[in-house]
This record gives sequence, C-alpha cells and structure tokens, in this order.
Amino acid sequence: MDIGSLMKLKQMWGTFCANHPKFPDFLKAVKAKGVVEGTEVTFTVTYPDGQNLRAGLKLRQSDVELIEKLIGNN
Repeated sequence: MDIGSLMKLKQMWGTFCANHPKFPDFLKAVKAKGVVEGTEVTFTVTYPDGQNLRAGLKLRQSDVELIEKLIGNN
C-alpha cells in the first residue's frame, strides 16, 4: 500500500471516528482486555427496511494472532 493510500485511509478513519465516537472506545476496551481462543464475536447488520443479517464466530488461536497484529497487542 502506497503512502497516499495510507493517508487517505487515516483520513477516512478520522471521519468514521467523528461519526461514531463510541466505537474507538469500544476497540480500546477490547484491546485492554485482550482476546483469547474461545472468545465469541458476533456481527449484526440491521438495514433500514428492518432486515437483519447476523454472523457469529468463536476465535481460534490463529484468529487471536491476527487480531493481536491488527490492534497491536504483541
């Protein structure tokens, strides 16, 4: 990824955080607690028409390692 793309991504993240100020605090709390194998993660998307899509997963050790790299807990 080139520097221009990284800068654009940083700008977009700043806008996202301004639009959703509680989300960065949520991520900080998850980072502080950490994740371990067996942690369950659930994603729910609710559309304006009321339709819901939901997915859940139980983290494996390889998932934990990826998350730690992404959030910097290593």
